[in-house]
Amino acid sequence: MGNTMLDMSANNSHTVATDYLATLAGVLSLVPRQPLARALELLLQARATGRRVYLIGNGGSAATASHFAVDLAKTARGGGQRPLRAFALADSVPTLTAWANDTAYERVFAEPLAALVEPGDIVIAISASGNSPNILAGLRAAAASGARTIGLLGFDGGAARQLVEVALHVPVNDYGLVEDAHSAIGHALTAALRRTLQLQPVELNGHA
Repeated sequence: MGNTMLDMSANNSHTVATDYLATLAGVLSLVPRQPLARALELLLQARATGRRVYLIGNGGSAATASHFAVDLAKTARGGGQRPLRAFALADSVPTLTAWANDTAYERVFAEPLAALVEPGDIVIAISASGNSPNILAGLRAAAASGARTIGLLGFDGGAARQLVEVALHVPVNDYGLVEDAHSAIGHALTAALRRTLQLQPVELNGHA
C-alpha cells in the first residue's frame, strides 16, 4: 500500500514536471522577435564603439544578470574579436550593501549607475514584475546618464516597460516561467552575437 502511494505520487510529480516543460516551450514562442533583433543591434553597437553593458536584477533575476554578464564578456566573441565589457552590479556585495545601508535599498543600482554610466553604454534591467523600486530607480539613473536601456520583463511588464528603450516582454504570470524565458533570451542573444562576430574580419589592436 505504502509503495503504491509513493508510486502514484512520483507519477503525479512527473506529470507536473513534464507539463511545466511543455508550457515553457509555449512561453518561449511568445518572446517578441523585433525587440530581440533591436537588442542585438544595440549590443553590437556597444561592442563596436567600446561601450560598457551593465546588468541589474533582484533575486533570481540577479543570478540571471550575473550569468548573462559572463556570457556577454566571455562567450559572445568570435576568434580574434574584442569581447563586450559587461558587468552585473549585484555581483559587488560591498557596493550593494553600502548603498542599502547608507541610503535605501531602492538606490542600490541607481547610485552606482550614476557614477559609472557614460553616454552610449547599455543598461539591461531584468525583472519579472517590472515594478521593483530599485530597478525603476536604476533605469531612471541610466537614462539621465545617456545610457540605452533594455528590459527583460514578465507579467504585464510593470512600470519598467515604459522606461526602457527596448522591452523584451514575456507576457506570462509565473515567476519560474518568466525567469526561464529570460535565461533563454540571454543565451539567444549570446549565440547571435557570437555568430555575427565570427563572420567579421579579425581585429588588430582593437580595429577591424
